[in-house]
This record gives sequence, structure tokens and C-alpha cells, in this order.
Amino acid sequence: MPDVNPAPASLPHPVAGAILGTGGCQRAAAVLLGVGPEVAAFVFKLLGEGELRRVAVGAKDLRAAPATAVKDALQAFILAMESVGGDAAAGDELLREVAMRALGPDQARRAFDGVTPPPPPDEVLGPVSQADPEALAMILAREQPQTVALVLSSLDAWRAAGVMERLPEAHRPDVLRRMATIESVAPEVLREVGQALSTELKALVAGGMRKVDGKSTALEILRRSPVQAQAAVLAEIEKDDRLLAAELRSRLFTFGDLLGLADRDLQTLLREIDASRLAVALKGASADLREKFLRNLSSRAAEMLRDDLGAMGPMKVSAVEAAQQEIAKHAQELGQGGRITIVGPSEKML
Repeated sequence: MPDVNPAPASLPHPVAGAILGTGGCQRAAAVLLGVGPEVAAFVFKLLGEGELRRVAVGAKDLRAAPATAVKDALQAFILAMESVGGDAAAGDELLREVAMRALGPDQARRAFDGVTPPPPPDEVLGPVSQADPEALAMILAREQPQTVALVLSSLDAWRAAGVMERLPEAHRPDVLRRMATIESVAPEVLREVGQALSTELKALVAGGMRKVDGKSTALEILRRSPVQAQAAVLAEIEKDDRLLAAELRSRLFTFGDLLGLADRDLQTLLREIDASRLAVALKGASADLREKFLRNLSSRAAEMLRDDLGAMGPMKVSAVEAAQQEIAKHAQELGQGGRITIVGPSEKML
């Protein structure tokens, strides 16, 4: 069976090498038993799964070994250790290589070249380095991308990832691009940024501020309003913010909501949409909605649509969503024009 963790086993570590080279699995197990649990645990960390299995086999064989097995194995181990040494002048390179494999090149280089390590994040960023990712994201969402990039580059990777997930999606590419170009930053700059953000964090906690999704709440209120009221509210919003009004419209009535249309209204919609766009939109639709559309087509048109769906290969989710939004928007326009009836959750039909 191949080693699942071969790197540590390849380390030229003298203790592990001497123990495994004492002459057989049984003697190696005897040495580990003789040196005690703490040293044995240290050696186990240097072994791959293959070597560990050999030691396990030797441990089982020890049950039938003579009483002097451990003593004899330790004596052989001591002799083996005395032969380990080599050129002392080459020790620096050998130990540097071991450290690089065990700890990584950056940490090993700093240690062997006498480079002063960077100060830990909590020393320069203060409480920010230990802040809850959600709270930190709320504060950083108001900062410039360069500031956000500096802070995230100085945090633990898992915490930085948690903050990034909670930042507005539109901000992420710019922040990541700037992070990818940061190679060094003066501790004084980080300390100043950390102090400013720490003050905001304290105010956030003291004020009991919490994250809310006002947009989703507003949409839910609009969904429960009559269609005419929705149109009036969105028209007013559009006067000040066209992009927000467009986003609310797109989320207010979705492609899935077409399942609630009466058959007559759906047939009106079908006469005005392109069959190829409908096929793309139905690629990601529920089975119920797909059957509703097919049921309201002529037999020939339904058969052609089924053939198109069956022949359609994998498609990008974005392309399917775009087609669905296009059809849902057209349905909204028909509803606002009075050509079809869109029933909201709060409305009843007789």
C-alpha cells in the first residue's frame, strides 16, 4: 500500500533513520518501546504509513521475543547513532533542508538567515485580527478596496476567507486583485488601520448593530401587494434609482412564479416569446413548470420543444437564468398592460 503521507518519511532525520535501521521491524519496535512514549510519538510523526505498518508488525512479533529484546535493540540503536554524524560543515545545509521540508521555505529561510519575522497580526491589527468575520465584513464593506486588501492579507487565511464571503459580491474581484499584488506592508500602516477599525468594531458591538437584509424584506412586502400597487411603488423608486428599481422588478416576479398563471394567460405569453429562448429557460425549470408549459402548447409545438430539450447539452447557469429573467420580465410587462392577470399572494380570484 503506498504511503498516504510520504513527505515526512523522506526527511533525512537521524533518529528515525537509526531506529528503522537497527535491523528489522521487531528491533525497531523494541527501540521505540525502550525510548519511551514521548520520543516514540515524535518519531511516529516522521514516518509514513508504510514505515508505521512495519513498526506495527514488529510490535506484534515482540510478544514472542526473548526478554532481552528491548535491551539488545537499544544497544544496537546506540551504536547506530554513534555512526551518524557526517561533515559538521555540511550540517547547516542539511538542517536547512530538513527545516524547509518540515516548516516551509519562508519560515526556514527567516530562521537560518537571521531575518526578523513579521510581527503577528494581533500585534499590529489589535482586536481586528480576532474579530468575528461577519462583524469585520460589515465594517470593511465601507472601506476602500486597497484597505480591505491590506487587512485581509494580514489575517489568518480562514478568517480572511470568511470575511471575503460576506463582502458585497461586486467588491470581491477588486479586493482579490489588490491582494494578489501585495508583497509587503509597513507595520505602522497596519497598526494605524487596525486602530481605526478597532474603534468601529467597539461602536458596532456597543450599539448592538446586527446585519439585516432590508432588500429581501422589502421584496416580501411588495409580493404581498396588488400588482397595481407594486407598479406604482417601483415607478416612484425608479425616479431616484433606476438600477434598484430594475433589480427589484427582476426579483419581484421570477420565472418560477409563472406556475401560478392561468392557462389562458400562459398561452398569451407563449405567443410572444421565442421558442428557442423558452427551451433554454426550461432547462433549469421544475418538472411541474415544464409540464405546465408543454400542456399549453399545441401537440406539434410541445413535441418539438421536448425534442429540443432532449437534444440540448449542458449549458451555463448564467445563460439559463438570463433566459428565465427575460421571459419573467415580459410576463410582468403583459401584466402591467392588463393583457394577462398576475395574482399576488395577498390576492384572491373568484
